[in-house]
Amino acid sequence: MIEVLVALLLFMLGVLGMVGLQSSMTRAQTESKVRSDAAYLASELIGRMWSDLTNYTTYNGSGCATQTRCKEWQTKVANSLPGGLGAVTVDATTGNVSVTVSWTMPSGDTHQYVTQTTVAKAGS
Repeated sequence: MIEVLVALLLFMLGVLGMVGLQSSMTRAQTESKVRSDAAYLASELIGRMWSDLTNYTTYNGSGCATQTRCKEWQTKVANSLPGGLGAVTVDATTGNVSVTVSWTMPSGDTHQYVTQTTVAKAGS
């Protein structure tokens, strides 16, 4: 009888270990997906800026108040990422652009993805 109880105890510990491993794997997979979504969204905004070179300096700031395409992008960031926010910094003299996408996971951890590039007209 004791042998059966010990066997059940070992089996339950194994099952609990598997449940913990599954939970950890799901959390890591979710965080990975959100990180890749943030990278995609930052690249998408840079693509939008390249397609709108005459107005790329109006994308500057966290509010993008004067640029409709940037506001649409920020709405997409907010809808795609948990607690998602997007900010853009444009240096009009050099054409350097920095895109920051930040989000907060349900566990309360905050993360951000930052990418930098140069967006400028040819010959300028």
